Amino acid sequence: MVERGGAALTDAELDRLNAEFESEPPERMLAWAVARFPEDLVMTSSFQHEGVALAHMLRPIRSDVPVVFINTRFHFRETLEYRDKVVDLLGLNLRVIESVISFEDFKARYTDRLYEKDPDLCCRINKVEPLQAALKGAKAWINARRRDQTADRATMPYVERSGGIIKLNPLARWTSKDTYTYMAKHDLPLHPLFEKGYTSIGCEPCTSLPIEGDERSGRWAGTGKRECGIHAAIDPKTAGENI
Repeated sequence: MVERGGAALTDAELDRLNAEFESEPPERMLAWAVARFPEDLVMTSSFQHEGVALAHMLRPIRSDVPVVFINTRFHFRETLEYRDKVVDLLGLNLRVIESVISFEDFKARYTDRLYEKDPDLCCRINKVEPLQAALKGAKAWINARRRDQTADRATMPYVERSGGIIKLNPLARWTSKDTYTYMAKHDLPLHPLFEKGYTSIGCEPCTSLPIEGDERSGRWAGTGKRECGIHAAIDPKTAGENI
């Protein structure tokens, strides 16, 4: 199997890597990723604590890896302020992306409350399609999901194919406790909304306080929706050219 751009990873290699990384710290996987994909590696972050921890780990290994943030135009003010604080603190190579549809055109066509009528379409326009375009040309994509966050993520591997891209999940076996331990150890700032009881933060209209014991229950509460869709397989035919 040859990945887009010529980075070959066979099924046997994927199996070997997943077995190896199961007992390795996330930093080991990040070092491998930087060596394997030196020019075509990106990280996405919504600037929740897992993404901040990963960005902090990645910095001494390779400080210029692009950190892609999807500006949905619906973020909490606190998230944007926290993002800027972390970017300044860590010196991140931030790349902000958003829908090709201007917010004014979006509101005129769908109203600014599409998230109530069709949250899947709202996510597709404001998150999924911009990320598809941003990942065009990349060979590998680092993200900060954990297996214990949802049932759908419970069997998530460390290295997987997503369309024509290799997706890397260095924090797969972490828990929220591991995240907070890392943040405290390295004196990293916390998102102000986490300190108010939020445990998973997305767009402001679609985020509420969670049910105890289910950290993602505050996302799209009452709709049955649990994922925005960006982690479905990326189709390179529908993506744009470059980040």
